[in-house]
Amino acid sequence: MLVRLFSKLSYLPRPRLSAVQLGWLVALLLGLFYNGSLWRLILSLQYADAVHKWFFAAAFLLFLLAVIQLFLGLLCWPQLIKPVAVFLLLSTAQVGYFMDSYGIVIDKTMVQNLFETDPAEVRDLVTGAMLLNLLLKGVLPSLLLLWIRIKPQPVKRILVGQTISLLSCLLLIGLNAALLYKDYSSLFRNHREIRNLALPSSYLYYTGRYLSGAYDASKRVFQPLGLDARLESAGFQTVSAKAQKPDVLIVVLGETARSMNFGLNGYARDTTPELERLPVVSFTDVESCGTSTAVSVPCMFSLQQRERYDDEQVAYQSNVLDILQHAGVSVRWRENNSGCKGVCARIPVIEAEQLNPGHDCTEEECFDDQLLFGLQQQLEGLKGPAVIVLHQKGSHGPAYFERVPENYQYFTPVCQSSELQTCVQTDIVNAYDNTIRYTDHLLARVIELLQRQEQLNAAMLYVSDHGESLGENNLYLHGMPWLLAPEEQKQVPLITWLSAGFQQEHGVDWQCLKANSDKPLSHDFLAHSLLGLMQVSTSVYQPELDLFAPCRNGQWSLATVHNQSARKADG
Repeated sequence: MLVRLFSKLSYLPRPRLSAVQLGWLVALLLGLFYNGSLWRLILSLQYADAVHKWFFAAAFLLFLLAVIQLFLGLLCWPQLIKPVAVFLLLSTAQVGYFMDSYGIVIDKTMVQNLFETDPAEVRDLVTGAMLLNLLLKGVLPSLLLLWIRIKPQPVKRILVGQTISLLSCLLLIGLNAALLYKDYSSLFRNHREIRNLALPSSYLYYTGRYLSGAYDASKRVFQPLGLDARLESAGFQTVSAKAQKPDVLIVVLGETARSMNFGLNGYARDTTPELERLPVVSFTDVESCGTSTAVSVPCMFSLQQRERYDDEQVAYQSNVLDILQHAGVSVRWRENNSGCKGVCARIPVIEAEQLNPGHDCTEEECFDDQLLFGLQQQLEGLKGPAVIVLHQKGSHGPAYFERVPENYQYFTPVCQSSELQTCVQTDIVNAYDNTIRYTDHLLARVIELLQRQEQLNAAMLYVSDHGESLGENNLYLHGMPWLLAPEEQKQVPLITWLSAGFQQEHGVDWQCLKANSDKPLSHDFLAHSLLGLMQVSTSVYQPELDLFAPCRNGQWSLATVHNQSARKADG
């Protein structure tokens, strides 16, 4: 059909426009037809009457058109405008589709997610609706623009046209500001997210910021932290002789799990039946560092706190796993996600599909049970303290139904599409809750495996990187800017289990932990809690950010041990 259409067009005279005129046409298309999320916001605003509403909407269209053309005007040269226009139509069509379909907004973190995603995640997002949108709003308009002829003009004429275009843009913006100042002042003050919604400016700006940051970071020198770190087990020993059993901590790094869907935390559904039967403590008020894996994972393993987190700085600093390894702890990372975001760059890593090829894996991905293959043999071979990180696929969307084996589809019917906006919300929640129940099974298996290791003092700590929106307020997935993100994307589960031997040798009061399980915590506590659990003394350790510190008996303070060691070294 498309071939017939364009064969007919070939007999028609091709329109002729100057490069500047074509730029205005592209600006009109982008402003009017590619900014659905932005227009929904504008048309949802409250006005005194309908006349004012539509007058402001028309004025805003002219304002938006002028802003887009200000950028395009510099590129309105005969050899340049068509490639630029095609790129903008194709890219804006896709960005707009994801914004309209999932309720996301564009910022530097969302752009970072795009650059750091893996093929499996991309596969989940490629749907028939996405491809149809690309065809209708990307490919076809691009072909029509390519069909238009660019009028040949001398350079002087082009410069005159660009000058007139620039002055016209400034005039439109100035008139808007003069006539509707109060409306714009209220709009930008009360809806700061508008800069994240406007296309194509938002993704072009934040892509530029991301790439410039990556370039600057490439010139940074790595900064080691915690070089004074060492094991201080003697400072934690009980009155009895120091145990000869090695300490082992398994950290299960969850993906996209939100706290409110855990039965342990009061959720109405029984999503954690296996953990309910085990002696665990679930901390019910934990806030993530970010709303995406790309932010949260480096942040939670860093020594920085969320409010002062600098992703470019953290990428070139030691994280807590580096410090543990420097102190003499054996650190290993088992990966079943899209990568560790640089956290495991300096420690041994093994991918899930390499653990037992073909078992519990499809061509695209492995189920999380694969992370446990060979783990018992690894534990049995330990001769000293160790930390093993298991990085889950967890509840990663939008294809929640693909994250669990068939026999873990407890809640039905489930949404079996990546186009979540086309599913009934209860079906989305069913599919998501099945992933939580599968995580419950995985954590129970980890604990039961550790319970059998009588030769070790064992512990398990589970925490998710961020939460997820499941259609509440028409938002899906995650990655919203922190200030705009709902609680569903920021509240995460944090669950711990300690063997009796670990509790005794580390002086941890289990009842104290349970009594404090509802205290506000955050990802800021993870790094220092790991240092405390593994009895690593270092000047970068902050006991106030160790969630176990308030529940250690008496003098068992790692900060005290470090200070005593420092005084001995000075003496």
